[in-house]
Amino acid sequence: MNELDALAASSQSALPSVAGVKDKEAARKVAEEFEAMFLTQMLAPLFESLDTDGIAGGGSAERAFRPMLVDEYAKEMSKQGGIGLADQVYTEILRMQGLE
Repeated sequence: MNELDALAASSQSALPSVAGVKDKEAARKVAEEFEAMFLTQMLAPLFESLDTDGIAGGGSAERAFRPMLVDEYAKEMSKQGGIGLADQVYTEILRMQGLE
């Protein structure tokens, strides 16, 4: 299993759900989680292609931790405004849950 497959498998187990959304704050959280998941999937191939050899790079530890680093980058990007996907998802969640 390559890094991208491992990342996809870990992301699948933690899919954001609108089942428990009762207020706007919860809707915003789910929307940001969805955007972070999307960004993780988009960023993973970029980091997978990086060549990191030499004294301080590469190895099995880097292969193990890189997907977690990509996930954290994506979460932080989403918190800082992301690419606008969270706003669209938030609006749709509010509409679907009748919280407008």
